[in-house]
Amino acid sequence: MLRPVVALTVVLSACLAHAVEDRFPKVAEAYLVKRDDTLLWAGGADARLPPASLAKMMTALLALERGRLDEIVTVRRSALQATGTRIGLRPGEKLRARHLLAATVVRSANDACRVLADYLGETTGGFVALMNRRAASMGMANTHFADPCGHDRDGQYSTAADLLRLAEQVMRHEEYLRLARIASMTISTADGGRTFQIHNTNALIGRYSGAIGLKTGYTERAGNCLVALAEREGVRVLVVMLNAPNRWWNAAGLLDRAFETPVQ
Repeated sequence: MLRPVVALTVVLSACLAHAVEDRFPKVAEAYLVKRDDTLLWAGGADARLPPASLAKMMTALLALERGRLDEIVTVRRSALQATGTRIGLRPGEKLRARHLLAATVVRSANDACRVLADYLGETTGGFVALMNRRAASMGMANTHFADPCGHDRDGQYSTAADLLRLAEQVMRHEEYLRLARIASMTISTADGGRTFQIHNTNALIGRYSGAIGLKTGYTERAGNCLVALAEREGVRVLVVMLNAPNRWWNAAGLLDRAFETPVQ
């Protein structure tokens, strides 16, 4: 016989699964749409898939929770190993942690992300261990990180449901929300010797009314990924999409429909 608490959990889970409609099965391999506290639509939400640079939300979260963003960080030679999107950091350069965070969130720069992760965890492996411990503490049972910046790695996976949970956690930090909605900004080395103009990878910023962020991602294994947050008249809609071929068009469509849907 099921204990009362367990039975109630089973009933609630069954009702939730039944109530949340997979209304847009073609928008992505996995997706979720949530309006304020109400989950509207979902498909493949628990499928384990590569998260691409959506993993950087966890890197940013750990940096924000640690604080001390004005500390000076020295770029290690390991930053040269970062591939994909970069801002061109050079070994020996010094930047404030907050500027590395900005490049990670706004530009999704892998060299800045790698420098920040190695600084916070002392080594890449040490930081990945921190990522997985934090994920476990948040109940992200279907997530395992193997790279702080989201590169394709064996054994790295997450789900739309887990990434929604991560997004809601990082949204609690006003600094993250401030950075995520910036279209472009300039950062510099600590001595002011070099500056970097960085542009947001999120095509919704400045183009979709109410868009705030939160994170973009792409790798060959993961395809186009997106966590999109928008707010209108005090209503917030959060969309998570994994392997979404037409992510910008479909994200805008999902956001529109969510804002238009009455919620009781």
